Amino acid sequence: MKKLLLSALIVLGTISVFGQVMGNSNYLAPVYFSENNIDVQNPTNGDVFISVKGMANVKADAYVAIFSVTQQGETAEEVNKLMDDRINQALQLINLKPDVETYIDMITFVPVFEFEVTKKKFSRKTYNEIPIGFELKKNIHIKFSNPAQLNEFIQILSTVEIYDLVRVDYFAVQMDSIKKELMEKAQVILKEKLKTKESLLQMKFDTLTKKVVDGYRVLYPVEMYKSYQAYNNSSLNLTNRANVTQTTKSTTNYYQPILNKEFDFIINPVILEPVIQVLYDIQMTIKYNVETKQVISKEYFIITPTGDVKRVEMK
Repeated sequence: MKKLLLSALIVLGTISVFGQVMGNSNYLAPVYFSENNIDVQNPTNGDVFISVKGMANVKADAYVAIFSVTQQGETAEEVNKLMDDRINQALQLINLKPDVETYIDMITFVPVFEFEVTKKKFSRKTYNEIPIGFELKKNIHIKFSNPAQLNEFIQILSTVEIYDLVRVDYFAVQMDSIKKELMEKAQVILKEKLKTKESLLQMKFDTLTKKVVDGYRVLYPVEMYKSYQAYNNSSLNLTNRANVTQTTKSTTNYYQPILNKEFDFIINPVILEPVIQVLYDIQMTIKYNVETKQVISKEYFIITPTGDVKRVEMK
């Protein structure tokens, strides 16, 4: 029995190890990764077509985190004071951090209502909507350059009951130079592919008409998060009268960048943290259909005074 139990544990342990390689995101249904990262219209008239795709993974130089704050109070003065006290207390600590800037964005300031029940002796209950106070919403924008600081901001804001992290935006100051580098690398590869096409087709494209189009696509981390639920439900044979209470399944979110499986070259291919991904595609279409000119031969004849027809040689 002990040997049987040990064998079962070894099998389960082996399954667990290999399962971690795949990841839980593929547990219920395989994750689909798009093949066409850039929408390209290929020619359909038989012309020679050359395409070069490149991608750059750009680490952000600056970040902006947005936190939402909600405050309610009975009067306008009360709700404003409570809101200002919470935000100012947090900003005093946040602004002490190096290379940090903050901005307060006013969102909404609205009255809050509830229903008051009025009951008369010979009529039904009447529900009257009455004002009970005000609700104020503001957003805190925090600009920083060290991503590790975000955890510190969360700890500071939680002390004044601010928990809602709306989003984090990524910014890169070298975006223009990255785009230029992508273009230059793609042009070199395009020329190499052009020579290869000439060698395969045994013809020169120097005198043929060429058309070149290109384009960029920039993907930010906020666009690239996916979610999944990994669980295994039990199968029970229950009667129709049985009460079943299901547990809420946890949803996992994870960063899924564009995979570098269909590009001619990658700048900074290894990704450790969420990055800005810049895609570039350049296409060349070469018109090689040459119309064949038809040579028409002409002959000349004369009619003599006696009525004979003679062919005339023209030089």
